[in-house]
Amino acid sequence: MAPDMTEANQPVLAIFGPTGSGKSAVAEAVADRIPAETVAADSMQVYRGLPVLTNQPARPTRLVGIWELDHEASVGEYAELAHQAVDEALTEGITPLVVGGTGLYLRAALVELDLPPAPPLGARPRFEELYDSMGPERAHALLAERDPRAAETVHANDRKRVVRALELADAGESLARSPSRLWTRETRHPTLLFGLDVPKEVLAARIEARTRAMFERGVEEEVARAAAGPLSSTAAQVIGLREITELPREEATVAIVRRTLQYAAYQRKWMRRIPGLVPLAADHSPANVAEALLAAAREQFTFLGQQEEGASGTRKGEADHTGRAV
Repeated sequence: MAPDMTEANQPVLAIFGPTGSGKSAVAEAVADRIPAETVAADSMQVYRGLPVLTNQPARPTRLVGIWELDHEASVGEYAELAHQAVDEALTEGITPLVVGGTGLYLRAALVELDLPPAPPLGARPRFEELYDSMGPERAHALLAERDPRAAETVHANDRKRVVRALELADAGESLARSPSRLWTRETRHPTLLFGLDVPKEVLAARIEARTRAMFERGVEEEVARAAAGPLSSTAAQVIGLREITELPREEATVAIVRRTLQYAAYQRKWMRRIPGLVPLAADHSPANVAEALLAAAREQFTFLGQQEEGASGTRKGEADHTGRAV
């Protein structure tokens, strides 16, 4: 059943967009204008110890830096924390502002997804080693034997998803579950989701500038500290970790920019698929984008028009283990 978008229902606002589109800055500008609490939906920012590399926001934000680098992240675990954060903000009369560029995490924060179980301890390294030793084609053939439906949805060269499908098949589950609620319009609460749209050339320039700025801010030392300790398979996927560890600075910069641009293109594809997404031109100042966002939101939710202008729901001080500011 679709959510009842009435005056009595307090809304959730969400912001999605590719890397470099200005999501964090816009979120801060929104929180300067209404009582709002920001909840991150980013699979890289959940890790502590990499604030520069993962471009973590300066203001306290829920679900940023909540896990150590050896923690094996799962969408299910994240979803539980995100739902808690959103529900607590609503209970306090504050607008939850879910912000991120990881499409699956964003949907998990907003929707009740039917998620497959997390892999048993040690299962992922075992199947990663199996994939690497067998090679993509043979590993995919093995998946086709064990779960033909899942094999039809996964390309042999998609190492991550082939490994995940083999994990699930081994546990008696399937990657081809469903039907999936990933693309449903139905959300846990009345929600308005905005997508930040930036011209490709502007986005490319921003990504390169931000990547070069990371090195000026000491990202190499940050990565060296992280690489000296244990890394989970999910933490190891953070863009830039491998490049900075293995390559000279300029080569690493070029490689990170290239990989980030590829990721941004993937995020744009997600934007086109998200149901009900309201596109916003984001090649303006964060303040202007925030004003446009709130104007659109007030047309749909009169509750927002009743909130005091200029109030900020951002918590001051440090964040606790859930990422909540205290």
